[in-house]
Amino acid sequence: MLSDALKTTIRKIHKHVADNLSDYRPRSSQNYLVAEIAKTLAGEYHKKQRICVIEAGTGTGKSLAYCLGALPLALAQKKKLIISTATVALQEQLISKELPFFKKYSGLDFKFDLVKGRQRYLCAHKLHNAVNGDNQTQMDFMPTLTSPLSAMETKCLQQLYDAYTNKKWQGDRDSWADTIPVRVWGLIACDKHACQRQMKAHQTCPFQLARQRLMQMDVLVINHSLLLADLDLGGGKILPEPDNSIYVIDEAHHLAHITRDFSSAAATIKGTIDWLDKLTKFSGKMAKVLVGQKAIGQNFKLCDSINDANKDLKVVRDILDNANFNYSKDDTYRFEHGEIPESLHAKAKDISEATLDALRCLNKMHDTLVQDVSDGDIKPYVADPILGESGHYINRLEQLNKLWYSYATKGEGTPHARWIKRLEYKNHHDHLLSDCPIEVGYYLKDKLWRQCAGAVLCSATLTALGSFDHFAYESGLTKEEGVKYLKVPSPFDYPNQATLHIPTSHIEPTDKEFSDHLAKVLPDHLNTQHANLVLFASYWQMDHVVKALRAKHLDILVQGEMSREALLKQHTKNIDAGKGSILFGTQSLSEGLDLPGKYLENLVITKIPFAVPTSPIEEAQAEFVQSKGGNPFLSITVPDAAKKLVQSCGRLLRKENDQGRITILDRRLVTKRYGKAMLDTLPPFKRQIDY
Repeated sequence: MLSDALKTTIRKIHKHVADNLSDYRPRSSQNYLVAEIAKTLAGEYHKKQRICVIEAGTGTGKSLAYCLGALPLALAQKKKLIISTATVALQEQLISKELPFFKKYSGLDFKFDLVKGRQRYLCAHKLHNAVNGDNQTQMDFMPTLTSPLSAMETKCLQQLYDAYTNKKWQGDRDSWADTIPVRVWGLIACDKHACQRQMKAHQTCPFQLARQRLMQMDVLVINHSLLLADLDLGGGKILPEPDNSIYVIDEAHHLAHITRDFSSAAATIKGTIDWLDKLTKFSGKMAKVLVGQKAIGQNFKLCDSINDANKDLKVVRDILDNANFNYSKDDTYRFEHGEIPESLHAKAKDISEATLDALRCLNKMHDTLVQDVSDGDIKPYVADPILGESGHYINRLEQLNKLWYSYATKGEGTPHARWIKRLEYKNHHDHLLSDCPIEVGYYLKDKLWRQCAGAVLCSATLTALGSFDHFAYESGLTKEEGVKYLKVPSPFDYPNQATLHIPTSHIEPTDKEFSDHLAKVLPDHLNTQHANLVLFASYWQMDHVVKALRAKHLDILVQGEMSREALLKQHTKNIDAGKGSILFGTQSLSEGLDLPGKYLENLVITKIPFAVPTSPIEEAQAEFVQSKGGNPFLSITVPDAAKKLVQSCGRLLRKENDQGRITILDRRLVTKRYGKAMLDTLPPFKRQIDY
């Protein structure tokens, strides 16, 4: 229960923060959010399952709300508050603006930090070896370095070394002012296999120091990928233990998709045979360095497992070469219902077992080498390159085993999308096999929701067609007890701030003539004296319209022709100069784009952003829904498009005094039955529908 003392504390903090916010306005919706978050996390709705799902419209102040509702409670319960986001922009906003402000004016004493994956930090030991060895030593040290560093790369490496040794740089890739070449960073980046904390040479590495700081923090800001990496290891390996953590999952509408990507696996056939042969040679080199006799036995076992795997992979290669699969135009063949042929299934079991045996042997050899270094039997400079290379092979074996283990389970358990892509090269061909779970809700349910001390999931777009059902199903929250669902409207005065216009059209967006139709009518809906954003559903359609309008001498800024940062910089520069600006972009500009006030007054959406189910994963999803008697268009495609349409419309009004106009050039919002449901999910703009 939420104690009276804690309620009083939260009210006092809210007042202190509000008094110091320059444009603060009291909002009942924000007060409601704070109270509901605090009550949920205090266990007032369910003693064990303390989860709330919040859709909070633009301008609600959700980051302030979850800080007010969750942080005092987390500190009182001695729990860590972990804030996970999907974008770097929100992370930067929290770390540089929101949390420092909240700490300054809340009166709460707490420490916070940004947590990044180890690959964002350098390994000081690797840096020392890379700078103090010659080019050949570097190439031996880094197996993926196939040619010596260029003069520019060598100069950059030296600059990094000088800055780090003189304590002018802390070893964080993101804090280096200039771009670090990929090959240079690959030479010195921290990795989980070579950079072991128990080895003295690595105890003062930037990553290890960052992890030590982590344990002293009260609030950790992370991304969804790092959260999933920790869950995949069992939780509490990278981050604090889930049962000792309260999670805020901001931008939660991305969570299911990122989880699905994280759970997928892929591997080639010929490419795998080639690198497994290289692993055999490497394991012999590794065995010669190891001190104990057991390592020699592990080496023999490892080589036997690799030989077994390669024999079976060659059989699979022959099966695929001779198979009569009906490949698509992009050389892809998807197995219906994820069911693979019996001949492939039998080999999958054998390859899964052989790769698991190989992985166990290599891990034992790796751990033995780490121990030999810790015992002083092997010098670190001898062990480091070998540990780096064995770590590289361990990662590849893990991915390989993940793929073949899934193929070995065939159609059992959760539904999977499985497919093959033919790869054509100059002198040979290969097959890329892929696997991806269609549903990941069960994973999040088991690994996160039933383990954590509490969770707040929030976004501006979580409902689809007015319901949380689609999100709950995707995220594993359906039928979970104690989950509190909240929908908090934006404080914006939508009818007086913006008009939604749907002009008449006699051409369906699915017709071939629609692109020419857009090129013809778009100029009528642009205001060349102000800021315009035009969103397209596809690149090719955007390019078609751009060519036609530039022929009419319209000056257009187009996504893809320059970087996103440069594009937005030029757009704001045009507006500041009083010129007006027309910005063309695709779906990726419909989210996370913040152009307040005069920087966006006219938004045109050319088409409802329906996803075309062309990828094997989307096809498999549709197939699975159909097999259960459902309608994939109505249960997947329409809800997803509705959410994207809300996100697109959300670009126009960013602040309470913004004004503007939205034009949607898709007649299906009026002519189709699902169109009305989509319109009803949009904010209550003043409407001008010309039908």
